[in-house]
Order: sequence, then structure tokens, then C-alpha cells
Amino acid sequence: MARRNVLIGWLLLWLIFSGAALWLLNLPLATAVLAGFLATLIHYLSELWHCLSHAVAARRTGHPMSGIIYNWVLGGTLYPRDEPELPAAIHIQRALGGPIGSLSLALLMGLIAWALRPSGGLPYMLALFAFWNNLLFFTLGALLPLGFTDGSTLLKYWGQP
Repeated sequence: MARRNVLIGWLLLWLIFSGAALWLLNLPLATAVLAGFLATLIHYLSELWHCLSHAVAARRTGHPMSGIIYNWVLGGTLYPRDEPELPAAIHIQRALGGPIGSLSLALLMGLIAWALRPSGGLPYMLALFAFWNNLLFFTLGALLPLGFTDGSTLLKYWGQP
């Protein structure tokens, strides 16, 4: 499920990433617009991977998710409204699923970027973007306790029975 504002988020990211490709990487305009589009696609697919990693972890606990919702440039995991009170360990395991999945994707993208480095070009830059996006945003950023992140869930339940 996605809120209507995801289209605005998509367009904003596409504009930002295209501008970065144009001014920071000195790519020609058409290539920069394509790179911006592909980077935006990578970002949203990385968010989907992060949420699906939560889903795998949740299914393993026996308390699965009920869905995923996209809002602006982020996604969130949905759990059944009638879910019973769960032990802290279940919440922690479900919360760790996303960052662990994103770290694994970051490492894979890092290996791909390393393999593409000698040839350079747009594929290399996009693989490098996917590496940093997954490492900084979906792994480390997700662990920050910002009130809406996995880090907040971990902080809330850590040390509880």
C-alpha cells in the first residue's frame, strides 16, 4: 500500500538525485536524468527489501506482518491490529530483520561496485549508490532512535522480558 504523497517523494528524489548526478558527477543532462531515475528506483527497491527482511524475521517469530505502507520516501511495516501483547524478544527480532537484510544487501552491492570499478561508468556509480544507500540509510540510519525507526523499537524493548 502507498499513500499519495509517495509520488511527490519519488519526484523529489528523482530531482535531487538527477541534480547530484549533473553537478557533482558532471554527467550529461540526459544521463543525469536517467541516473537520477535509476537511483530513485534503487532507493525504493532497497526500502522494499528492508521491509521484506522485516517480514521474514516476523514470520520466523510466528507473528507475521500484515503489510507494508509507503509514505513519502520511506516504508513502514504493518502488523495486525488485533495482535496480542508480545514479549520484547519478538519485537526485537522483528525490528532487527530490516537492518540485517539491508546490511546484507549493502555488502552485496559493495562487492558488485568493487567488481565494476575498473570499468567505471553508470553501472559502477549506481552500484556504489546502492551500497551507500543501504549501508547509511537502511542499516545505520534505521538503527537511530528517531521515534519511527527500528532503533526506537530496539530502545523501547531492549532489556525487557
